[in-house]
Amino acid sequence: MSGVAEMSPKYLMEGALSAIPVGYKQSELGIIPEDWETKPLGELAEIYSGDSPSKFVFSTEGTPYFKVEQLNNGSVYADTTPYFIQSSKKVLAGSVIFPKRGASILSNKIRVLKHDSFMDTNLMALTCHHGLDELFLYNQLTYRGLDSVADTTSIPQINNKHISPYLVPLPRKAEQTAIANTLSDVDALISELEKLIAKKQAIKTATMQQLLTGRTRLSQFALLEDGTKKEYKQSELGEIPEDWEVISIGEALLAKSLVDQMDGNHGELYPKSHEFSSFGVPYIGATDFYSGKIDYKNCKYLPIQRANKFKKGIAKNGDVLFAHNATVGPVTLVETELDFIVISTTATYYRCNKDEIDNVYLASYFKSERFIKQFSSVMSQSTRNQVPILAQRKFLLVLPPVQEQTAIATILSDIDAEIQALEQRLVKTGQIKQGMMQELLTGKTRLIKPSKEVIHE
Repeated sequence: MSGVAEMSPKYLMEGALSAIPVGYKQSELGIIPEDWETKPLGELAEIYSGDSPSKFVFSTEGTPYFKVEQLNNGSVYADTTPYFIQSSKKVLAGSVIFPKRGASILSNKIRVLKHDSFMDTNLMALTCHHGLDELFLYNQLTYRGLDSVADTTSIPQINNKHISPYLVPLPRKAEQTAIANTLSDVDALISELEKLIAKKQAIKTATMQQLLTGRTRLSQFALLEDGTKKEYKQSELGEIPEDWEVISIGEALLAKSLVDQMDGNHGELYPKSHEFSSFGVPYIGATDFYSGKIDYKNCKYLPIQRANKFKKGIAKNGDVLFAHNATVGPVTLVETELDFIVISTTATYYRCNKDEIDNVYLASYFKSERFIKQFSSVMSQSTRNQVPILAQRKFLLVLPPVQEQTAIATILSDIDAEIQALEQRLVKTGQIKQGMMQELLTGKTRLIKPSKEVIHE
């Protein structure tokens, strides 16, 4: 990383009655270093707004043209877009681009143009003058948030009248660049972590496709006792290994391979809004495990006395949850130290006979292409997003012998653990960057020593 960080004396006082640290001053933006200035953006950058797409004919080459949705591509730079125009209108590479109206302002979609480009009417761009580093400006706007610029009284919007007087704290250019380079190093690390996570997820998807269909057999299960390779057979779901079976969920329940299947509570037992509390027994719906893990921090809770009144929808540790109403498709395993959790009418739990079905294998199978096709077919015949519990019982499971199920589940769980570790590292790195921004962009921590003339002896 660039420069050598020097922590400023936050708590040293110029006098017994002063609250401003030595080497700092009070400004319109709060306490900043004495050798920093505050200047309005109108003096530091040229302001540009875009034109409507209807004014242009798009082609496959020319000047890149950006809409708000293209700001989702990448984390710092606006680089890729499917739109190109043949026009003299362009904003220079290095300009900071961001939404100027609507909810996208609140999501802080700020990017730096990678190439000379143009944009539609919902976007605004700032081309920095010589005294302002574009990445320093990018980080200042990202740290302070577009909502600090915008008029948010009704529909959020940013106009020239908001941007021109907007004050930014301004160190010398060399310090701006040092700050920007340091934060860019962290951005590069974040980008590499995101790419690695995407790669691991792609590997998991491919591995699932191979192992859950039997196209790839684990070596310890691929051969017969005489050493010859096991063959394949035709089934209702296509070709599968000869020692695998296809069984419906309903048949698995009758055979006790699945011990239980149940959704949440209906009618009089359905909890009223005033019955929920901030602690107790988790009450889990489909949206509470949309990301693949139960969000215990943000889910609803019921007092234990109320939860004990439920006769159904009582899920336990190890059960597989499938979202079947409104939000359809998310799957997770129940992992809890509690005796039980309560599920809403939007989810179904499955409880496995561990001697015949591995619950991690079942959860993985519910995410597979074969299973998704089955519930998607039911959804296409409905006027709303739902897969009723009785319809689920017609769905077919592909089951290897339980030892092979467990081996497959272990491999997929190991990949999941790698992805989870990388995701946790990504979150931590993001938190580190946020802390660095707070220190560097306010001058609390200096990468370049202040000018001698402002240092107090």
